[in-house]
Amino acid sequence: MINVLYFAWVRERIGLPGERLDTRAATVADLVAELVAREERYAMAFSDLASLRVALDQELSSFDAPLDGVREVAFFPPMTGG
Repeated sequence: MINVLYFAWVRERIGLPGERLDTRAATVADLVAELVAREERYAMAFSDLASLRVALDQELSSFDAPLDGVREVAFFPPMTGG
């Protein structure tokens, strides 16, 4: 099982702050593909991966990163400073 967290507009599009999933995904990209295949709201949220960032166990990562041993995946838009 893995905890998947959604922030900002990703959360708004999916309609959930997060969920606990049983997945066979090997990488973050595989997990995204599983989510997109579930429902249209996931497809909308993940339609442009270039506009998303991902963190694995609270460390910035990439979409090709392996999920082996990961407990938490978080998806969020890039941060902007002001």
